[in-house]
Amino acid sequence: MIRSMTAFARKDLEADWGTLTCEIRTVNHRYLETSFRLPETLRELENDFRERLRGQLRRGKVEIGMRLQLAERVTGGLNVNEALAEELNNAANQVNRILDNPAHINALDILRWPGVLETAERDLAPVKAAAQSLFDEAVAELVSVREREGERLRPLFNDRLTEISESVAVVRKRMPELLEKQAQTLRDRFDAAKIELDSDRLAQEMVMAAQKADVAEELDRLDAHVGEVTDTLKGDDAIGRRLDFLMQELNREANTLSSKSIDAEVTRVAVNLKVLIEQMREQVQNLE
Repeated sequence: MIRSMTAFARKDLEADWGTLTCEIRTVNHRYLETSFRLPETLRELENDFRERLRGQLRRGKVEIGMRLQLAERVTGGLNVNEALAEELNNAANQVNRILDNPAHINALDILRWPGVLETAERDLAPVKAAAQSLFDEAVAELVSVREREGERLRPLFNDRLTEISESVAVVRKRMPELLEKQAQTLRDRFDAAKIELDSDRLAQEMVMAAQKADVAEELDRLDAHVGEVTDTLKGDDAIGRRLDFLMQELNREANTLSSKSIDAEVTRVAVNLKVLIEQMREQVQNLE
């Protein structure tokens, strides 16, 4: 399965306790790098989210954001500590009996006293459980998007690989003719220069020239790398790094083929190979 590293997923949830939104964005990166933007009430789930994500993704820069809007009825009410309020009232009345000019105690004065007015404790367990479930759904959608985006590139790779194989076959077919042509050119030059060489020396010179121009090994390696890329694309693991290495190897052989070229047609083929390889390499940079 070919997976892209560029994707976006969003999931929304509405419940009695409010609404929750999870968004995940990923772009290409050499390793797996995650960043979270979570509501304070869900901050403790970050490590759990990180571990869940590692089980699904291998590479990419991942940005995860969550937005939580609690319904008013669960945002926490106000409770009065009646025992403390009664103690304060009794204490105030006791003091008033001592004073010459007592003042009537105000209810707001008692409410302002620390500990009299308490915020009701909120039960966030359902919210946290829902956040974990929603996160899993968003990650599953993200993986699906990455796979669809990656699979769209398969025809591009197949077309380029086929064209590379065909080009290699063309050069391989022409090589005997080109080597013979080179040998004849060498003999003609010796004749034109009126250089008399014994047959052994002439044969040695021709062998050396043929060795320098022979690209059979490069063609074999190009075919081997094409086969390896094809097999890698059939795998179900993260393939981006391996494909990137294979693109480098393909490019190396194309450069050698170009440097050894003794024919304009072979040079043209080598240049075209480098173009095809570069087109694949650009896409490989975005694969997981």
